[in-house]
Amino acid sequence: MAEQTSKLYAIVHCKCPHCRRGDIFTGSMYGWNIQHTKEVCGHCGQRIEIEPGYFYAAMYVSYAMNVIEMLTASFATYLLFGPLTDDTFWHYLIVIFAGCFILYPFNYRYSRIILLHVLSPNIKYKPYYDK
Repeated sequence: MAEQTSKLYAIVHCKCPHCRRGDIFTGSMYGWNIQHTKEVCGHCGQRIEIEPGYFYAAMYVSYAMNVIEMLTASFATYLLFGPLTDDTFWHYLIVIFAGCFILYPFNYRYSRIILLHVLSPNIKYKPYYDK
């Protein structure tokens, strides 16, 4: 009998919340292959987008992630350049927008993963797919 796949492993590796085996995305997070969300899991057949417009809720998760990232970038800029003044304004602006731009693929992917694994009560893990 195969070992059960942990929920943390499934979240980190972007696996299906139903079987924790199949990939949710095609393509890599960063690279030339554009990442797309699959329509169904290749391992268990679970529909990834449960209903039309389901991933609109992922925008709210992405927004929360963006706010945390912007606050972290602002704090790091504060430590490097000091408080926000007229002289350091552009440093803050460049660091915050560069961070948002660089982390966009990460936010896209993991906002959907968090929505599926943590905030979706309709999708339950079925351990019999581990056999």
